[in-house]
Amino acid sequence: MKKIFVGNLSFNMTDAELRSMFEPYGAVESVLIVTDRNTGRSRGFAFVEMADNGAADQAITALNGKDLGGRTLTVNEARPKMERGGSRGGGGRRDDYRGHARQPREPRW
Repeated sequence: MKKIFVGNLSFNMTDAELRSMFEPYGAVESVLIVTDRNTGRSRGFAFVEMADNGAADQAITALNGKDLGGRTLTVNEARPKMERGGSRGGGGRRDDYRGHARQPREPRW
């Protein structure tokens, strides 16, 4: 089983249309067009799962860079989602006094 990332899709693309693009290369297990949580509108990318790895590789080779409705598709093997937080910011609070007790501040009145 191989999971394929499909990027730069038209916002009007349907699951059925995407499935029909991949079916000539082999059996498609699932299709998921990612949508915005608030609006329900497509975010322009999707994931396709194919049972046969060889068929998935053929589909990736054939469809990557293909022009579809004036948009050049990006098709490659999906990579695992990176963990949130970590060193990309937004995580823990940064303290100038690392390892040292903070000095109490005087009241501001």
